[in-house]
Amino acid sequence: MVRFAVSSMFFHEYPLEEIFQYIDEACLDSVEFWLETPSFWLSGLPVDELVRCMNSYPQLSSPTLHAPILDLNPTSVNPDIAKISITYAIKAIQMASRIGIDLVTVHPGRRTAKRPPGAFDFERFSIYLEALKRSASGSGVRVAMENMEPKVNSLLCTPGDMRELLDREPWIWCTLDISHAMPAGAASVKRYVDLCGDRLINVHVGRAAGGKMHLPLGKDPEMAEILHYLAQSGYEGNLTLELEDRNFSHDLSSEEKILLLSTELEFMKECFAPSTDL
Repeated sequence: MVRFAVSSMFFHEYPLEEIFQYIDEACLDSVEFWLETPSFWLSGLPVDELVRCMNSYPQLSSPTLHAPILDLNPTSVNPDIAKISITYAIKAIQMASRIGIDLVTVHPGRRTAKRPPGAFDFERFSIYLEALKRSASGSGVRVAMENMEPKVNSLLCTPGDMRELLDREPWIWCTLDISHAMPAGAASVKRYVDLCGDRLINVHVGRAAGGKMHLPLGKDPEMAEILHYLAQSGYEGNLTLELEDRNFSHDLSSEEKILLLSTELEFMKECFAPSTDL
């Protein structure tokens, strides 16, 4: 059964307790917790506090974790940056195992220069994958690789590339970021579902338009079509709203954010209802 979630970064300016409270008030089922959520990240990753908040809201079931990605690049040409990036991805897996979260989403990295990835970049990627595999082995944590937006230096930005990775690394799962796939069109999003559906375990939900990513769905017909297609495919993982609050004309209050999430939730539920006719 699909669960409706939101990224903790949508409430990035609030302390942990309030983040969980607001997500619950929006009537969502779950949360994708980013380690870089400022109140957590800047306090030195207080795991006990996170566990306390999770235990206070057991109705937010099947939470997921997102590994750190800001300022990081596991396939960087700079070996120190690559090393620390891999270290933080491993830390995310270890933390998830410790607190009972069974899914961690990671990013693939990118070529440092804005040029097509070459042999050196994929060699770095292989080192990264091996480190993730060792860390996840026996941990009870599933690692899901997220597709990136189609930029010249992206390592993983097409449905075919994702399927190739899943075939080569049977221990890896897939997180589909709809907003990242949208610049190539709705057909590309559907192609991810077709090719990777057997390993699709998390979906980041957000619209892309006018060069902006992670926009609210806003009852957009194309998003309705995509979500309905996903529902028809039999997807049963988390649907995680990943919205960038800087895309709005003003700083949203907590009440405005809760209302927005409630509206988005209603739309997603309509799209996933068996009787939906688009």
